[in-house]
Amino acid sequence: MPSLTRRAVLGFLTLALGVGAYSYARRQRGAKRAKALYARALPAPSGPLQVYHLGHSLVGRDMPAMLAQLAGSGHGYDSQLGWGTSLMQHWEPDQPVNGFDVENDHPRFRGAQEALTSGEYDAVVLTEMVEIKDAIRYHDSATYLAHWAGLAREGNPQARIYLYETWHHTNDPAGWLARIDDDFSERWLERVLYPALGKTDAPIYLIPAGQVMAACVRAISAQGGLDGVTGVDDLMARNADGTPDTIHFNDLGAYLVALTHYAVLYQRSPLGLPHQLNRADGTPADAPSAALAALMQRTVWDVVGRHAQTGVTA
Repeated sequence: MPSLTRRAVLGFLTLALGVGAYSYARRQRGAKRAKALYARALPAPSGPLQVYHLGHSLVGRDMPAMLAQLAGSGHGYDSQLGWGTSLMQHWEPDQPVNGFDVENDHPRFRGAQEALTSGEYDAVVLTEMVEIKDAIRYHDSATYLAHWAGLAREGNPQARIYLYETWHHTNDPAGWLARIDDDFSERWLERVLYPALGKTDAPIYLIPAGQVMAACVRAISAQGGLDGVTGVDDLMARNADGTPDTIHFNDLGAYLVALTHYAVLYQRSPLGLPHQLNRADGTPADAPSAALAALMQRTVWDVVGRHAQTGVTA
């Protein structure tokens, strides 16, 4: 019996090593294929875009409205949102989309399946749920990213498809900045974006908002704070009791994420763009100071230009 047990253990270890080696090789092939794809810069759009946003509260209503103001006349957008909804839950008809009625009670709502098959959108921005580890493990992120990308390209073969990289809770035990650094290659690229490329003919580009937010927090901290902003909590909303919301951005955070979308979608530097914008309901948003806005704009363009997956050559 002990001999059998040893053989079983050795067999299990051999199988585990084989699976691990296969997984590693597959990820390496995906990275190689992606490197070739992203070696070619995406041509900049020739005019204003019609954009579709699919996601949850890290899209929200205000961020796309700010993007439209940054982009100017002719930019249009619609969305479908939920509460913490994964790409799988948006796709599968038998999966609940929590908060659907509440989050989509606005003039910019358009059902995702109907919207994408219409072929009316130049760009489609796809947002995965938080936490990304759970999305990969339980919601098959790469497969559903490919499903949505394929559907968008069926409607409009020229549509540009984007994955919006978000972030995790600011009180993560591993450290907010450390998680953003570690998750980028290990999860967002190697476990979501690159595998999805192997499942669809549609190129998928990246909107690296998590990377931008981390870089901006580091730049502000390096100055010892700037105009009342000292760290990530100052880019986040507040709960009813005054404590920081650990995941949802405030107006300053929404502005930073909107700048990131602008830089990637339009492939233009955001330097000099206005910083006093309105929310989706038309009320004035809390605006960054001119100095803080300039720092945000510089940071966005630097980060976007450093990542080939954006399709932008800065």
